[in-house]
Amino acid sequence: MTKISLKIVTPERVVYEDVVDSVTTMTESGEITVLPNHVPLVTNLRSGEIRLKKDKEEIFLAASTGFLEVRSGREVVILADTAERAEELELEKIEEAKERARQALTDVRHTDDVSFANAAAALERELARHKVALKRKHRTMIAPKSE
Repeated sequence: MTKISLKIVTPERVVYEDVVDSVTTMTESGEITVLPNHVPLVTNLRSGEIRLKKDKEEIFLAASTGFLEVRSGREVVILADTAERAEELELEKIEEAKERARQALTDVRHTDDVSFANAAAALERELARHKVALKRKHRTMIAPKSE
C-alpha cells in the first residue's frame, strides 16, 4: 500500500516526521484530507487540529497558521508557526491561556485592526490546542485497561 512521507516543521523544531496513510488539517478553504497520490498543492493553514492516520492508529496534533505543501503525491510538508503533539499539551495550562486570549480579545476590541486580528489569532490557536488536549484526555479515559 502506498504511504505519504510527512514532515511537520516549526521555526523551533521538527515536530513530526514519519510515513503515514493520510493527513487531515484545516486550510483557509476548509478541512482537507491528503491521501497518497494527491495532486501537488500549496495552501495556507488555519489554526486547528492535524489528524494523522498511520496503520490503525490516529495521531493528533494542534497547529497554528502556516503552509501545507503536497509534493509529487507522496510527500507532504507542513510549515507551521507552532505545532504540538497531543501528548505535549497540558489541559489546565491551555485553559488558562485560552482565558487570557479571550480577555486580550475583549481588551483590544475597540482599538486598531492589527491588535484585534492578533488577539483573534491567539484565541483561535488556544481553541485548537484545547480541542486536541480534550481529545487526548477523552481517549485516555476510555482506553481499555491492560490485564
